[in-house]
This record gives sequence, C-alpha cells and structure tokens, in this order.
Amino acid sequence: MPTERLSMRKIREVLRLRWERGVSLRDIARACSMGCTSVHDTLERAKKAGLCWPLDSGLDDVGLERLLYPSGKENAAKSRSLPDWPSIHRELKRKGVTLALLWQEYKAAHPEGYQYTQFCAHYRSWAGRIEPVMRQKHKAGEKLFVDTRVGLWR
Repeated sequence: MPTERLSMRKIREVLRLRWERGVSLRDIARACSMGCTSVHDTLERAKKAGLCWPLDSGLDDVGLERLLYPSGKENAAKSRSLPDWPSIHRELKRKGVTLALLWQEYKAAHPEGYQYTQFCAHYRSWAGRIEPVMRQKHKAGEKLFVDTRVGLWR
C-alpha cells in the first residue's frame, strides 16, 4: 500500500532532521506529526533517488517531488504482466490443477509478476465477471426439470 504524499516542507524537514541532526525515526515522526512508517518511506525514497544533505539549491519542490514520486508513465515500464485469465480458468477445470500450481508457473515465466495473494484476488475478480452457464445434454422427453424457486404454485 503506497503511503500518502507528504508536503515538500515536511519532506525537507524529515531529510534535514535525519541527515543533518541524526535524529531517530521515532523523534522525527513526533516532531513532524507523522507516522514512523511515513518517515521511513520518505528516507527510503530519498535514498533511491540518490539525494543527500544539503539538498541542491537548484532543486525546487516540483523537482523534489518528481524524484521522490516518479510519475505513472515511468512506472508503467515496471508494471506487472497480467496472466491469461481465460486459459487459467480452463486449466483449473482439469483434475489436480490448483490456483497455487498455476501461480507457480506464472511466477516462473514472469518473476516480476504478482505475488500469490494478489494473483488470487485478481483471478477471483476476473472470474466474478463471467456469466454463469450450465449446459445440460439430454434427449428430449427423457427427463423433467422443475425449478422449485419460481413459485408457480401459491
């Protein structure tokens, strides 16, 4: 779950307190009125962006935000490949085939792909949109089917 975007003023204060003063994460969180996880995430993002203290004087708030929160276009290249849900659905009908087995095959082909929980959630979401169909083959007049839910007899 991505953390919320903080104001650039708070981000600069987090970086200053940590890198200039050496303040602990818990004390930074208390001083900036934010959670420890948000402080940790901010510092990790800054580290990945290659930032150091003091920040470059030419780095404005827009530039800092671009470094810490890359746009979706840049992340699109890193997006996970979607499995072929219809073929997975067909495979699940075979004896001995489980969603866990199909996920393992998917991960072998796509190491950057979804983890098991998300794989299952996406599959269930996809499968929920399928129209339920029940085909019955029988000779005419051989069987009688009665739907008792209809309530024809009152």
